[in-house]
Amino acid sequence: MTVRKTSQSTKQRPPSSKQLARVQLVVFDFDGVMTDNRVMVMQDGTEGVFCNRSDGLGIGLARDAGLEMMVLSKEENPVVSARCRKLKLQCLQGVDDKIGALTRVLRERGIDASRVVYVGNDVNDLACMNHVGIPVAVQDAYPQVLKVARWITRCNGGHGAVREVCDALVNARVS
Repeated sequence: MTVRKTSQSTKQRPPSSKQLARVQLVVFDFDGVMTDNRVMVMQDGTEGVFCNRSDGLGIGLARDAGLEMMVLSKEENPVVSARCRKLKLQCLQGVDDKIGALTRVLRERGIDASRVVYVGNDVNDLACMNHVGIPVAVQDAYPQVLKVARWITRCNGGHGAVREVCDALVNARVS
């Protein structure tokens, strides 16, 4: 049996338009995907994050194209739900068992895992990435995540990676 190695540069090309057009659900981690993985801690203890406005526009364009999307996050900070409300995204946060939550969502919606994109950046995303048809890692993801990704974005988390994924999915639906 021959094992074909896939280089990181090969992984930076999205899957084919035909494969992307079959996607029924896109699941985003929050910290490190929709943000640049930094946190601002104010003197009163509240936290803030940096997000990319073009990512938000990409989510809107993807929604307009009929894509279902959601955020699945371990983080419990109210900033996650606030950003998701603004973007009109379903948000499951404070989730320690991400794979359990993902499989429940897929079962409830009747979606086959092979038709799901999961975008992650850290080791707590690995189980979900290994479960879906198109596991995506942002460019600056941890090495273990880059290894399991089928597609690695050209952009870092919080710097247009979400927009890159959304644009590819939207383009696949119109081509």
